[in-house]
Amino acid sequence: MKFSVLQMNTRSEKSANLEQADMLAAHAVETDRPDIVVLPEVFAFMGGSVADKWAAAEELPEIGESGGEAYETLRGIARSHGVFVHGGSFVERDGDNHFNTTIAFDRSGGELARYRKIHLFDVSTPDGREYRESDTFGAGREIVTYDAGNVRVGCSICYDLRFAELYRALAEAGANVIMVPAAFTLQTGKDHWEVLLRARAIETQTYVVAAAQTGTHQEGNDERASWGHSMIVDPWGHILAQAREGAGHATAHVEIDYLDQVRTRIPVARHRVL
Repeated sequence: MKFSVLQMNTRSEKSANLEQADMLAAHAVETDRPDIVVLPEVFAFMGGSVADKWAAAEELPEIGESGGEAYETLRGIARSHGVFVHGGSFVERDGDNHFNTTIAFDRSGGELARYRKIHLFDVSTPDGREYRESDTFGAGREIVTYDAGNVRVGCSICYDLRFAELYRALAEAGANVIMVPAAFTLQTGKDHWEVLLRARAIETQTYVVAAAQTGTHQEGNDERASWGHSMIVDPWGHILAQAREGAGHATAHVEIDYLDQVRTRIPVARHRVL
């Protein structure tokens, strides 16, 4: 199967962000004919205040019912282009709670999976900036996989990447591709992004597919930058495709036969004792 990762510069104008996602997906489909299109974390809204994020949030519909603007944009991409869509993430509202949530769709726009980000980014980066994702979001609790054609997809989001135990659990649940929609900061991304993606691919012997935010956005009065460098990594740790600077996309084939070869050559799962 062929995967395309979309690289976006999402800001705090939801309608413009959804238009950007639609346009980038259409261009990827036109040029590369992928089977699966993958969007970045918080593709629908990024920046602003906590109140702004909550205002952009959407309640998830019952399966088969109509949803909000971001939900329907993702479903529309799947339906109009006949592709699977791994919807990065957007802000989900559930009563008084909010979550950073991935939705995936099949080629006809049928919902395949929902995943709420488990690990929340509450850190101080080397440049002194404070990030408090828990001020906006609650944490998910469920490990989620789904089938897209002959591929079993495992779900993760951004900061999840630092927790190898989640990726091991996804691989043990049968995932042969693990998605990493992200908005890695410039400060952490330049040193850790590629290293972590390749490490998770090698450890789990899966393909790792990472669609990222790029460029700058306003967070209150503070301008913040995302690292970008969306990429697709094979189970040997090789980078198969990487997006250029700025908004765009990158595409690569995922070959299950090759994955099986890697797992046969170095049978890590069979050798594991702990």
